[in-house]
Amino acid sequence: MDPFRLGMPKIPGFTELLTLLQTQTEALAQLPRTLTELNGAVRELIAATSTATSAISSAQRTAERLETLVGELEEPVRALKPGLERVGRVLDDPAVDAVPDIIRTIDEDLMPMIATIRQAQNRVIGVTGLLRRRGRPDDEDAAS
Repeated sequence: MDPFRLGMPKIPGFTELLTLLQTQTEALAQLPRTLTELNGAVRELIAATSTATSAISSAQRTAERLETLVGELEEPVRALKPGLERVGRVLDDPAVDAVPDIIRTIDEDLMPMIATIRQAQNRVIGVTGLLRRRGRPDDEDAAS
């Protein structure tokens, strides 16, 4: 029986030692690239943090301006409330619903009559204008 085969760890040989050293050397060779990539990622994180800080600052200024604006508008808007409530009550009145029909009736029935009256008025104005231009014979005798 071999005492080294009874669960005792095997001591690495020269080939295994070289393999381990090669693996470690490759890992160490990649370390600068890994550190460069990590450095780039940290820089990007810093830039993103700076941008986020700037955006938060801008949002804070906007919020402060909005708060000031709301403060300025709050009292005038509250003062409008009673008037708006009155307007609401007026608009809720059933008579308001009849307004379009009343306007339509005025347009259909009254407007043609008004147009006829205007035409007659224009004719009267035209006739009186002619009479004034021609003059009356009594006016010419009295002027002489």
